[in-house]
Amino acid sequence: MIVLGIETSCDETAAAVVEDGKLVLSNVVASQVDVHSIYGGVVPELASRKHIQNIVPVMTQALNDAGINLDDVDGIAVTQGPGLVGSLLIGISVAKAIAYTRDIPIVGVNHLEGHIYANYLEYDELDPPFVILVVSGGHTDLVYVGSRDRHYEKLGQTLDDAAGEAFDKVAKLLELGYPGGPVIDRMAKDGNPEAVDFPRPVLHDHSLNFSFSGLKTAVLNYVTKELEQGNSINKADVVASFQAAVVDVLVEKTIRAAEMKSVNTVALGGGVAANSMLREQLAERCKKEGYKLFYPSKIIMCTDNAAMIAGIGYFILKDGENSELSLSTDAFKRSVGEHGYKVKGSK
Repeated sequence: MIVLGIETSCDETAAAVVEDGKLVLSNVVASQVDVHSIYGGVVPELASRKHIQNIVPVMTQALNDAGINLDDVDGIAVTQGPGLVGSLLIGISVAKAIAYTRDIPIVGVNHLEGHIYANYLEYDELDPPFVILVVSGGHTDLVYVGSRDRHYEKLGQTLDDAAGEAFDKVAKLLELGYPGGPVIDRMAKDGNPEAVDFPRPVLHDHSLNFSFSGLKTAVLNYVTKELEQGNSINKADVVASFQAAVVDVLVEKTIRAAEMKSVNTVALGGGVAANSMLREQLAERCKKEGYKLFYPSKIIMCTDNAAMIAGIGYFILKDGENSELSLSTDAFKRSVGEHGYKVKGSK
């Protein structure tokens, strides 16, 4: 079965062709970074307009790269949510039009489940049960994956800002540019992660939830105080210390979740999974604790892409869980283990 995947949840216009849920024939992503960078973040209306401009050329390139045309497509998988409603609407509208005119099945895919599946695309040896940290600009979730038939249990989530959102806001505060994650990752290599003693939010509570709003405020307060006192700001030290605080919390909570669920495998997914310090620190802790660690080796498979949507879409379509042509957006922040998923103990 050849599945065409379409992903437009935020500011990346993506299309991919995947065969039998594993073989990636193409994976095309059109970035909008240049459009939104001057604003320090994604402007929803501008994102929607760019999706309108990009979606057909991106989809055409994906088909061409795969060496096929629409006649060869057996099914459509499209991101239904969560995300920006205007952005989601573009991808869903195109997917529904293709499904209707070609009389092929369509399925709406949850974006977060796509990030989980990105690891399956690369690693045949990855088998449940395992715990995965899905960490991005909009979400920071800890999920227990109980089986390959899409049974999940949400263990923890962010209570306010997601980790990626905190990276973007700190970068904007320090006038480093957008997106904040990559620039902070690069700059932190030249800084001292112990220069500023930033807090580790909710690190020592008994839950597996996250909170990064207070950490973001701590950075703001530190910078404001230093400037008021006439001191210069060593931005490399500030971002290195900020990043260390975020990574400490992410790693500790992930290891705690693995211990709680008695698994021997840990996985990582989402845009922030591309952060080099997070990869290194989590790898060190997993090695120390005896856990196997998996994360996408290619950065494109961490960030928003359509191959992960087509991949999980294949299995949903194979199970006969087709969506109706009345499929609509679901922009609300749903997490694995909630509406839209099979959850632990469900039929």
